[in-house]
Amino acid sequence: MKQPVDLARRFLALADRDIKTFQLLTAAPDSDDQAIGFHAQQAIEKCLKAVLSANQLAFRKTHDLVELLDLLRDKGCTLPPNAESLDTLNPFAVTLRYDLFEAEPVDRDWIAKAVAAVRVWAETEVESSVKPGISEMPSDDRE
Repeated sequence: MKQPVDLARRFLALADRDIKTFQLLTAAPDSDDQAIGFHAQQAIEKCLKAVLSANQLAFRKTHDLVELLDLLRDKGCTLPPNAESLDTLNPFAVTLRYDLFEAEPVDRDWIAKAVAAVRVWAETEVESSVKPGISEMPSDDRE
């Protein structure tokens, strides 16, 4: 049986895929801001879900960063850096991917710092959820 920390680490690995794509896009000046915002939002979403999973907190299938942050806040968990302004990335989750309208240009530097800070926070929170003195059960890949 997989442990909550295993699922949390899986979410972090998925976040890292989005972060890599985000970094490639931000390095190219002609990259689409909507694509940059999408991958930033996805990375942060997965980091939040990693921390929720590590703390064994249930969440519904959602892309809403505010909802995920509220769950953490309501359970007394430490919130990530920039928590109060991460909601600015919410529109990139779905709306801007499928609607045909232009978004305001994104502040690539701010988003890059926010993504990096949330990723560091998430890993710290996930690894601190492992109880000292309790060995982790080996992962069973047959599940």
